[in-house]
Amino acid sequence: MAKKQSKFLRGRRIDPTPINDKTRLVDLVDSTFVAYNAARLREACWLFTQKMLEPDVTVGVTLTGALTPAGLGMSALIPLIRAGFIDWIISTGANFYHDTHFGIGLSMHEGNASTSDIVLRAEEVVRIYDIFFDYSVLLDTDSFFRRVIEAAEFQKPMSTAEFHYRCGRYVLERERKLGLKNKSLLAAAHEYSVPLYTSSPGDSSIGMNVAEQALSGSKLRFDVSADVNETSAIVFYAKVHGGKSGVLIIGGGSPKNFVLQTEPQIQEVLGISEKGHDYYLQLTDARPDTGGLSGATPSEAVSWGKVDPDKLPGTVVAYLDNTVAFPILTCYALARRKPRPLKRLYDKRSEMMRELSESYLEAKADRDARAKAATRGRAT
Repeated sequence: MAKKQSKFLRGRRIDPTPINDKTRLVDLVDSTFVAYNAARLREACWLFTQKMLEPDVTVGVTLTGALTPAGLGMSALIPLIRAGFIDWIISTGANFYHDTHFGIGLSMHEGNASTSDIVLRAEEVVRIYDIFFDYSVLLDTDSFFRRVIEAAEFQKPMSTAEFHYRCGRYVLERERKLGLKNKSLLAAAHEYSVPLYTSSPGDSSIGMNVAEQALSGSKLRFDVSADVNETSAIVFYAKVHGGKSGVLIIGGGSPKNFVLQTEPQIQEVLGISEKGHDYYLQLTDARPDTGGLSGATPSEAVSWGKVDPDKLPGTVVAYLDNTVAFPILTCYALARRKPRPLKRLYDKRSEMMRELSESYLEAKADRDARAKAATRGRAT
């Protein structure tokens, strides 16, 4: 009698197609990424293209690490935005600051990470591992932002999305004057109305220049409460209109928490019934066992109400260097999916906030009524 095959042997048989000079990237991912983190990256590509890029899914992306200095704004983020594959972004401020270098015609260069930093300092060359650039790049970018935020339109409190959208228009104008195209993430996000948020707006050179302007009387202030509410409104809007929410987490850090806290904000703080994000995809090199958020798993996020527990089997974490994994994911997605209609969420901020506010007030009135009824019951 033949032995019954174990249920644990139902996975795809490992039998990859040999790589040759005609092998395409999509075939490499589908056929030869069969184990370890290569397999997780394959699963990430499948989750992103087969589920997260469906028309009813609102895709939020978070960015940490020096990604734009490495050119990933130009090579990956802007193509994904133009294809309608990214609907909103939360990033460290540094990524937006260094992105601006390219949009205003400044340059960064490949270098050798073993070069003496003492020598580089003497040469006025700044290093981000193996990326080199002249110190004047920082000074010129600082000067650009200071001139921009002196404008009357910036003399008020605003969310970081509004701030980046307004700055993006100036970067886009500079690109066009210089004959550049698709160099700056800020410019592309302005053009395609993709909201850009910074979870820690004071923690970057942009925030430092805003602080400098405050000393000379500028009325510009970052409204972090608006950021919390607007990001929650984006997720809520997607859900109440019959859609889904998917998050692509590149790295970890504060932006990761900011995108995931939208669900506890809706459920726990605002008291509106919700289940959590529908899709969770993370590319990271952070370990889960140290207790840091960057390495925290999707199952841990379920315990906080950040991820829908019913969707947990569909979550993916690939432990890889993002300068390798993210371009592969981007190339795979652009090859496998046709562009989606742009959601242009920045243009819908008022509508989304109105719906969130109305639902919150309804939930609050209901809670208050139940609390009063409970108090009357105890009194009798």
